[in-house]
Amino acid sequence: MLETGRVCMKIAGRDAGKVAVIIDVLDENYVMIDGATRRRKCNIKHLEPMDKMVKIAKNASHADVLKALDMKEEKGKRKEKKEKGPRPTRQKVVMKKTSQPAKEAKKEEKKPEPKKEATKKPRKKASTKA
Repeated sequence: MLETGRVCMKIAGRDAGKVAVIIDVLDENYVMIDGATRRRKCNIKHLEPMDKMVKIAKNASHADVLKALDMKEEKGKRKEKKEKGPRPTRQKVVMKKTSQPAKEAKKEEKKPEPKKEATKKPRKKASTKA
């Protein structure tokens, strides 16, 4: 049933839901596909054959496959690269200014106190009673 020119729907993997044409039968389990999908080797279990057949040569080019499928409308459905605009710049965070007296008060609180000089107290002599 699967032969060169058979139109199939990919049902598994990254290209699931896209139309493809079998362009070569590699062995009993694998075929080479192309079309709206990427050209690649595919397991026949991942394909759903459709009733449609197209006349196409073995190992035909990607352009020939698209012509045979009449994929002009499908091409528009493919994801197109978006035009990149200027990159957004990060806005600086601006802190609201607080009143000046509050800042000065905080500065005064943070000032370290001057160290007091240590004063030596005279020691009492121990009395010795014999």
